[in-house]
Amino acid sequence: MTLIIVESPTKARTFNRILKGEDYYVFATMGHIRDLPASALSIDYAHKFKPNYQIIKNKQKTVDQLMKLAKQNDEIILATDPDREGESIAYHAAYLIGLIKEKWPEFKIDKKHPLKRIVFHEITPHALKEALEHPSTLRLDLVKAQQARRILDRVVGYEISPLLWKKMGKNWLSAGRVQSVALRLVVEREKEIRVFKDEGYYQIYGNFNKKEPLKAKLVSKDQVPYEQKFTLHLFAGEYQYTKTTIEKSNVDEIKKNAETDKYIVKEIKEEIKPKYPPPPFTTSLLQQESFHRFGFSSRMTMRIAQDLYERGLITYHRTDSFNLSTQFVFKAKDFIEKTFGKEYALEKPRGFRTKSKMAQEAHEAIRPTHLEKSADSMAVDKKITQNHKKVYKLIFDRALSTQMKEAQVKHIKIVIAGKKGYAFESEVQQVIFDGFLKVLNPEYAGKKQSLARLKENDPVDLLSLEVQECKTNPPPRFNEASLIKILEEKGIGRPSTYAPIISLIQDKNYVEKEFRYFVPTKLGEVISNYLAESFPDIFSLEFTAQMEQSLDEIADGQKDMVQTLSDFYNPFEKHLKIMKLDKKTIDVEEVVDEKCEKCASAMVVRYSKFGKFMACSKYPQCKFTKPFLNFVKDKFCPECGGRMTARMTKTRKRFYGCENYPKCKYSSWTLKPTKK
Repeated sequence: MTLIIVESPTKARTFNRILKGEDYYVFATMGHIRDLPASALSIDYAHKFKPNYQIIKNKQKTVDQLMKLAKQNDEIILATDPDREGESIAYHAAYLIGLIKEKWPEFKIDKKHPLKRIVFHEITPHALKEALEHPSTLRLDLVKAQQARRILDRVVGYEISPLLWKKMGKNWLSAGRVQSVALRLVVEREKEIRVFKDEGYYQIYGNFNKKEPLKAKLVSKDQVPYEQKFTLHLFAGEYQYTKTTIEKSNVDEIKKNAETDKYIVKEIKEEIKPKYPPPPFTTSLLQQESFHRFGFSSRMTMRIAQDLYERGLITYHRTDSFNLSTQFVFKAKDFIEKTFGKEYALEKPRGFRTKSKMAQEAHEAIRPTHLEKSADSMAVDKKITQNHKKVYKLIFDRALSTQMKEAQVKHIKIVIAGKKGYAFESEVQQVIFDGFLKVLNPEYAGKKQSLARLKENDPVDLLSLEVQECKTNPPPRFNEASLIKILEEKGIGRPSTYAPIISLIQDKNYVEKEFRYFVPTKLGEVISNYLAESFPDIFSLEFTAQMEQSLDEIADGQKDMVQTLSDFYNPFEKHLKIMKLDKKTIDVEEVVDEKCEKCASAMVVRYSKFGKFMACSKYPQCKFTKPFLNFVKDKFCPECGGRMTARMTKTRKRFYGCENYPKCKYSSWTLKPTKK
């Protein structure tokens, strides 16, 4: 009998279904079974950063069962996920059953005992059979990289967090090597929005011809363009915005002159351009698209993707590679020809170049494992929900579209010129051949835009002018999608870390969501400012990205784990000692325009680990407190007229309720445009 060790019961059930009738026993560890205890730092600096791993609370029974099974089976196969986290779970399982000899910082596999490691990127009969026929061994460099990350995060978190406790008198605050950089991105963006000075300007549009109407934008006068581009150099990179030189002082004069001008069609330019499909999904792209399309959080998307992977429906979902297997692309070609016709299929497979230098090219992009299994054919039950179908269809369509012909789009530009030097432009697009759009964006493929049948030098009549008042917009706040995008662009974090990072800064009440965008709380802003000023190197984008690269190099066997940790810790320790001497405290209270119901003193907003609450400013003399209600401007309860408040469920999903709860129990997921 052969024992196969996996990490989840869903994965174990899929294995059992595939291996039914064969001589295997599949055991699930239920995730990690050994970790650093939360009660102490548990890193021995004097002995090369040796971590003190312990069996996780409530996992002793699982470990006992694992050790018993290990003795009963002739062969042991580790079949955890193919990333560093999966390798670490496999390593700790192997260590506990005596198959690893650890003499820190070196690990050795006990050659006297049979241990095999199988790696696969999809849970299908073919992939599993292939992996079982070609087993390898534990990839210890990946284990070292994961342990180095764990040690670094523990050192930063457990050494800096106590400084926050002393500064703010709150022993539940935490700093994190990556989480604090993500928070800083949100905070720095909010500062940039505050200092941005919006400017008013105007856009002018002309409506030409009666029978064949054409709307065009005023773009220039005497070949001098009205539109100007401006670039701001922000913390996270450059931000560009545009405005015209049409302002309040000259808009009426321009309008008057343009209305009395005579116009002809100066130029008609037609060009057919190919439109190519986007690359297949990586982890970050899936999270971004799922947010844009369905409003799913990164945590929710990853939970659904994990379930789809463990059920054998998609390939491994933690990846930064655009690669697609040869087996898939040729099956996709046959499927496309059969379903849509030969004109939609490529002659040769299309590949995509991964932008990330450290992408693991041996991995695949996220794709379906069975093209014959569509989202519509999936039964919906408690385990496979409509949300599962949505994410699966997203993955299915994206992967399939990469192997379809590019669309052909006609770009038509019409320039209308006046005798006084005014020029208007109109640009439209027409899809000549829909190609991949048939699958990925059928609405766009079928959209038709009517065009005026004009020729160059034709006279045209200006029927009216539309003057649109505009103002420049500040850099946008980050939402889940854009924050994940910038983290990936800057090389901060890795596919498995994006969702936990974003969840953590919300759970700690460092950021809040206004509609779909992150806004730092005062607590989050104070913490970010303190960390950025006190530890400018550690919480910079450049340093964090450089450390991620070092961890990748450890995983590739190019860097020594202990040396990397020493290079970080030695200067960090010296600076930490200096910062511990600083005895200043920081107040994070927010004064609000409300009086205490008991003593009539001013009320303030304070923070606990459960969120914001309101308290009397005379504490401890007056201990009056009440919940903090986040009122939504100009929104009132349709049942009792009370003010509507934004609230969170236990799973941090936003909903709206009446301020008079529990007397009035009206609530809604969305807000209707009601006014009192």
